[in-house]
Amino acid sequence: MASAAPAPRMQRRRLLAALASAPLAGAIDASFAQEWPPRQVRIIAPFPAAGTADTLARALAQQLSEATRQNFVVENRAGAGGAIGSDLVAKSAPDGATLVISGIASHVVAPVTARVPYHPLDSFSHIALLGGPPAVLAVNAQAPVRNVREFIAFANATGGGASWGSSGTGTHAHLIGELFREATGARLVHISYKGGAPVMTDLIGNQIPASFTALSSAMPHLRTGRVRALALTSRNRNPELPDVPTFAEAGFPRLTATTWFSISGPAGMPSALVAQINAEVRRALTAPRVRERLVAEGIEAADLDPAAFTQFVKSEIERWTPIARAVQPQS
Repeated sequence: MASAAPAPRMQRRRLLAALASAPLAGAIDASFAQEWPPRQVRIIAPFPAAGTADTLARALAQQLSEATRQNFVVENRAGAGGAIGSDLVAKSAPDGATLVISGIASHVVAPVTARVPYHPLDSFSHIALLGGPPAVLAVNAQAPVRNVREFIAFANATGGGASWGSSGTGTHAHLIGELFREATGARLVHISYKGGAPVMTDLIGNQIPASFTALSSAMPHLRTGRVRALALTSRNRNPELPDVPTFAEAGFPRLTATTWFSISGPAGMPSALVAQINAEVRRALTAPRVRERLVAEGIEAADLDPAAFTQFVKSEIERWTPIARAVQPQS
């Protein structure tokens, strides 16, 4: 006598078990990657045009378009410290068609200093670290200091402390300056500006004696000799500034940091798709044209797989959150 057919409930259970099996799940996951990229991929740059995020986005879009023979387009969705463009991507379909230039501003600082509608980890698939410019402690060319130790002595000998400028309260440059003050005990007074350009204007005009700013903002003025670099937060010396030490070389290894940028997508992207985009991006970063553009911007390129990059984001959140909270104006 033939056995009875499985009950509908039992059939559903077997189907769900089969769908959850590792081989089949892997095959479904891989199918997403095989179809990527679609005919057009949007890369959202959540900061204004001509900034570092925009520069990275456009360099990558051009290289990826040529490598994959598909269309990668950059859209600038600036505002709220990168939160507007980041939220747009967080709410997009997890199919690899919409990506964002994420980074320390939008995914570490903004969630602390403002009410953002996304979670920096749970709302995103973090794909690849691109890199970013280090910060530089720069002084006016006429300042009577030549190195970090002399600057600390100068600040402590200045009545009320030495003033220094950053591109704004809560920016990464501000956090690095506060970390410097904490690590060295230097007497410093922070002056907040609206962007890096006005900081450099006042530094050149000797309205302030010093500034922490992204190397990409300071580099043109360092080349003309109107400002002087005392130390960089990079791991290694910059080839264009071979005489400028890193903070680690100056005795302050805690001051090793970059204003990093990255590529992220919506949460829930298949792991095979994330791995494929990571590989394409890392390959693009090694292209001579891209590397030349990064060097010109003072950007240190990175090379991490998705798991290592996601762990890096977690560590950066843990590192900078206490400092970001401490510098918030008291209401």
